[in-house]
Order: sequence, then structure tokens, then C-alpha cells
Amino acid sequence: MLRIRVTGEDLARSRFAISPLWELVKALRLLATPTRRDPATDPWVARARQRFEQVSGNVGVQAVLALQPPGYGADFLSPVPRGVADTIDDLLDAVRSCPTAQARAEISTAMAHRRASEQVREVLARDDVTVLLADALAGCWDTVLAPDWPLLRAVLERDVVHRAERLVSRGWASALDDLHARVRWAHGLIRVDRWRDQDVDLDGRGLLFVPSVFVWPGLAVTLDPPWPPALVYPARGVGALWRSPDEGGPAGPPDALAQLLGRTRAAVLTALDQPASTTQLARVLRQSIGGVGDHLAVLGRAGLVDRARSGRSVLYHRSPAGEALVAAPGAADPLHAR
Repeated sequence: MLRIRVTGEDLARSRFAISPLWELVKALRLLATPTRRDPATDPWVARARQRFEQVSGNVGVQAVLALQPPGYGADFLSPVPRGVADTIDDLLDAVRSCPTAQARAEISTAMAHRRASEQVREVLARDDVTVLLADALAGCWDTVLAPDWPLLRAVLERDVVHRAERLVSRGWASALDDLHARVRWAHGLIRVDRWRDQDVDLDGRGLLFVPSVFVWPGLAVTLDPPWPPALVYPARGVGALWRSPDEGGPAGPPDALAQLLGRTRAAVLTALDQPASTTQLARVLRQSIGGVGDHLAVLGRAGLVDRARSGRSVLYHRSPAGEALVAAPGAADPLHAR
């Protein structure tokens, strides 16, 4: 079991963050392992397979994958983000500027566990290896992940907002509740089951909590210097990420609520059981972004929906009045919903 000691100073420095580069590296790893099956991400893997084939022959991409042997991943390829606002360009710049000695040490560790072609070994031996690998990742981003990033980011931000609200109202114990079945918080300790037996002191550095779509259903912990300590966990709602409404997506609104607000507007309000962006709502409800935005504006003016900024995005959630309307026992009767 891994035991991470967390002091008051650590808590003050701990925060949530989003890493588009972590998602990219993990997604490439999934795509390059056709025998690995994850029910939550299989639909995305199937639709992204053709995009991946466009870049998989690039020796730089092969070098990136060579640095991801089972049970290990070179940390310099996915540097820890500073918060929710870091962009893919910010993180790729961090890869390019990684000290050569650090990159070489991690490359050596990875290659001790994996065979690679002579071409790949030549790339990994170059003096400008970090620049070459960052450029390869940039090409993969544009081709493989960028088309889906608005939806993926919305899922990750939704998780961060959910946990941030818990943190503010009820503290860290509540924010970390249901983070992962293997993670427990108690008496100043974060315990991670089924991990090597290890005791870790954060020494005032804090811990970064990073939700991920592609780590599901697993867990990742980064504790080795010089990288900041980070715990990567599955974001909420990944299981329904690619489902359409007729494949088990959100149920339609109650008839009475639909009569009161209109069916589409009621569907928007019903879908906001957790904070969501306009992009995510549009995808889930199969509506245009502009149309969903118009309905959110009306619901906002009626006091049924509130909005909050998360990084560069705006997430919407039901107001107390909106919650009461959706939950009202009289929702089954239009007369009681007036």
C-alpha cells in the first residue's frame, strides 16, 4: 500500500489540474495496444483508429510509444500541468525544455524494459531528442486528439468543478470521496491500495489531482523528483462519454417539465445533473451549440441555471430553483409545476 502523508501546508498547495498532453500520451498508448479492452474508451478507440494509422508510421511517434513500456511511462513526455488553464502548447514547450540529463535518465529506464528498432534508438540517442519527440506529439495532437478535445475537456472540467465545489463546502475528505475505489483519505494520509508498499512525505509541495478520460479504470501516481507530486484518476462520467441517447444516454425530461418549459429546454435543464459546458450538452442532446446556448440563456434569465468559469471554459449548473423544479414531486403534474 502507498501511504502519502499530507500536512496542512500540503493541503494549502494542493489543487486540481487538467493535462491535454497526459490525455494524448495515454490515448496513443491505448491505440497502439489493440488487444487492450476498456469498455469506457473502446468506442473512442474504434473511431480514432484510422486517425492514429495516419501518424503511427512516423519514427518519432514510434519513439514516443517505445518510452511507454508496461508499468512505466517516461514522465518528461507528459509534464505536470500548473492548473486547469494549461494548453497543449504550454506542455509541449515544457517537453522541449526538459533538461537533457533528466530525459536521458528516463529514456534509459524505459529502454531497459522494451525492445526497439534501430531507427527508434537513433532518434532517442539524438542531442535534440526532446524537441523531436515534442514535434511528434504535436503532430499526433492535431491528427488524433484535437478533433475530440472540446468534448474531452468538458468532461474533465466537469469533474474538477464537482470536486472543487465539494472542497469549498465540505473540505478535502469530501472532495476526494469516490475519487477511486483504491484511494482513501484518513487522518492526514492518502492511502492507495494495490500499490508497492511505500511511505511518502510531500514536504510541503502539495499534491496535484488530475482527472483523466484515458486512465480509466486505473490510476497513476507521479512522485519522483524533479516532477511535482501528482495523482491521476478517472474523471466522472467517462462511461457515458461516447454514448448517444438511444445507447443509454440521459433520459428525456418528465412530460410535465417539457410542457412547462418546452421539450428541448427541459432536456437541457434535466441534463445539468452535473456542471457541463455548452459543447458537452450539445453533443449529449444532439443539438447545435448555438441552439443549446440560446436555451441556457433563457434558463439563466429565469433563474433556473447558473454559470461559473473553469479555466478558459464556462460550465453551467442548475440553480437551487432549477434543482427544486426538476426534483419537485409535482413534476408529474403540470398544474403543480406552475
